[in-house]
Amino acid sequence: MNQGESLPYVVSAWAVENGLVLGQLKVAEKSNEITAVPELLRALELRGCIVTTDAMGCQKKIAKQIIDSGADYVLALKGNHEVVHEEVKTYLDSAILQQASESERLEAAPELVHTETVEKDHGRLETRRYWQSENIGWFADLKKWKGLRSVGVVEAVREIKGTLSTERRYFLSSLPCDIARFSKAARGHWGVENQVHWHMDVSFGEDQSRARTGHAAENLATLRRLALNLLKRETTKKRGIRGKQRCAGWDHQYLLRLLGVVLT
Repeated sequence: MNQGESLPYVVSAWAVENGLVLGQLKVAEKSNEITAVPELLRALELRGCIVTTDAMGCQKKIAKQIIDSGADYVLALKGNHEVVHEEVKTYLDSAILQQASESERLEAAPELVHTETVEKDHGRLETRRYWQSENIGWFADLKKWKGLRSVGVVEAVREIKGTLSTERRYFLSSLPCDIARFSKAARGHWGVENQVHWHMDVSFGEDQSRARTGHAAENLATLRRLALNLLKRETTKKRGIRGKQRCAGWDHQYLLRLLGVVLT
């Protein structure tokens, strides 16, 4: 890799229900994932699925492609859509405050649907609150986003060793008001950080890899994700991914089992 060259970047498609990487695509040089996402989506059978993306993938063309593929979308909003983000944020923040102050009236004709989950693990208490609304007639670009039916927000309140932090994430979605589906999709999307990215860095050392020549980075990324799929699929060892990797290095019979080799 020459000085000044950017690091190779790979976009992956992750199946939440199956816990598997379905596909990946290297981002072209002098480009970004916006150009890679549509190509990767075209390679997948999406009908009946809910597709989630981070803020970089929140694009009108990508929303149209997902709808045209027979799928639904839940697209994260951030500063790359500054005006849209601010519109959605202003509306939802105001509606949440109104719902809290006028709960009795809104229970009869709710503008928002809402659910909440609480998780406690290793000294961390995390409360997640989800809101979703189909009241989007105020949205100026409504007709430009194919299939858009609702907006939503996820609020994560974390308490770690007495320190509180609060974060809200906002979404555009083609889903009708169904808070169970929306919350599951939003939660599943951010779970990819732990299910894939964390393992790629910690278990496989991807961030430390110096392979840059030719297709080396892309090929190794493919092999890592194939290995992660195999390790996740194998259930006889009640260990984490790193533990299973060690077992595969020590025990050739276990390695062959991971690779699907049947011995007779």
